[in-house]
Amino acid sequence: MLSNKIVLVTNLIDTIKLPFRKDKELYRSFYNMMGFYPHHIQHYKQALMHKSLSMKNEKGRPLNNERLEFLGDAILSAVVSDIVYQRFQGKREGFLTNARSKIVQRETLGKVAIKVGLDKLIQSNGCFQSHNSYIEGNALEALIGAIYLDRGYDYCMLFVKKQILGHVLDLEKVVYREVNFKSKLLEWSQKKRIQLEYRLLTETHEENGTPIFLSQVILEGIECATGKGYSKKESQQIASKETLNALKNDRELEQRIFEMKEQHAVIEIPEMAVPDTY
Repeated sequence: MLSNKIVLVTNLIDTIKLPFRKDKELYRSFYNMMGFYPHHIQHYKQALMHKSLSMKNEKGRPLNNERLEFLGDAILSAVVSDIVYQRFQGKREGFLTNARSKIVQRETLGKVAIKVGLDKLIQSNGCFQSHNSYIEGNALEALIGAIYLDRGYDYCMLFVKKQILGHVLDLEKVVYREVNFKSKLLEWSQKKRIQLEYRLLTETHEENGTPIFLSQVILEGIECATGKGYSKKESQQIASKETLNALKNDRELEQRIFEMKEQHAVIEIPEMAVPDTY
């Protein structure tokens, strides 16, 4: 209750001062997005700078949002861990880890960034492929890094709880959502006529006896991504997801798989004797 009053009073003071500040529209955009005003706008401006701008500061060092993204990634992970730990009482570590990963994955963060309007503020030269760059999700992490430098951990928590999980994402739906990456990979392999195999690499146990499985995807005999889970199914799902990401971002891997497919096709052609002509 006290923290809420502090936020209200602080925002009221900021509102009174706002007309005398530069970048009035930018301040209001951030307020609509975060629920509070920035104190030091330079952090937030830098959070919007994509590396494609190739800007440098007065010391000649690159000026972009990558360092803020690094910081924001760590802070977001801590904040989300805190939230899921408090929300899902009694759940085991594996569940909590899965829950956190579903919220902080790049695809989810990108969708959040677009829904809160952050994508419209990002500065870049436009020379990138958005489906591979994750520019929106990276900018959201950079924004959280800026909030941490400007306002501290409590405001990062406030932003994630109130503005993201309160308006944009339904925590329960995200956590319990099941995406069948194994089916997606199977569909891709069948469409491309690629041989798909799952190989169980190891089966170990935690100190309490809980089994842990490590599985690997094999495409046309080529070893691809691995996945670790508390069941064979879960490990295969994670391995499938990582393999799909690898295929999406690594053209050389995809090329090697198709080259191997062609080699297998040549080997499998049976030799035929020349038929008699009499």
